Amino acid sequence: MISNNIKIKTQDLNVYYGEKQALFNVNLDIHSKEVTALIGPSGCGKSTFIRCINRMNDVIDICKIDGSIKIDDKEIIDNNVDVVRLRESIGMVFQKPNPFPKSIYDNISYGPSIHGLADNKSDMDKIVENSLKKAALWEEVKDRLDEPGTGLSGGQQQRLCIARAISVNPEVILMDEPCSALDPIATAKIEELIDELKKSYTIVIVTHSMSQAVRVSQRTGFFHLGKIIEVDTTEKIFKNPGNQMTQDYITGRFG
Repeated sequence: MISNNIKIKTQDLNVYYGEKQALFNVNLDIHSKEVTALIGPSGCGKSTFIRCINRMNDVIDICKIDGSIKIDDKEIIDNNVDVVRLRESIGMVFQKPNPFPKSIYDNISYGPSIHGLADNKSDMDKIVENSLKKAALWEEVKDRLDEPGTGLSGGQQQRLCIARAISVNPEVILMDEPCSALDPIATAKIEELIDELKKSYTIVIVTHSMSQAVRVSQRTGFFHLGKIIEVDTTEKIFKNPGNQMTQDYITGRFG
């Protein structure tokens, strides 16, 4: 099911780290309630790109950005944007599971309590339960919510991080290589989960695994040396790419 509704639109996006340019004139549309996979060799700008969407590059002093990123037609590269509110609407899941050194319950309740999303304990209990259910983790942890999140297996920790990301009702979820530290069984669970989550969220996933891009995404963008070479439906990119460089990458001639 391909959506035509554009959630995030980037135009002529350039990113510099000091003298070094990391992204060059990136134009990319990300469609609502779909999974967009970003593929390309290491160091080609995929992670830099998704970090622009939630302004995470702001924390790097030497980073300078120009161009435009609009979410729902609102410009986010603007000094007047409330970055805290922006990040509330954009969940982020990293390569290595990074639960807080707190209980499973506290991992999930942390964001909603900062953002004032629960009026009382029973509201918070519901948010925690719903988030864990959406992350397909509730049945495995419901009797041990007081135990530390760091005591879970790697795959469970990553699902806990996804539950934490969705606990504040984001609209967009960014995933930076979310399965690269996981075994095949845990990876399959995360991929099933991504398939379920796209019904409610717009998802952008950076992945080194082309087979994963094929399995989970509806659209794929191919980055190379900081440029977006081609973006199209995943089927077209992998079966009939329009650019020779894309063809060379997906057939393993470089990368």
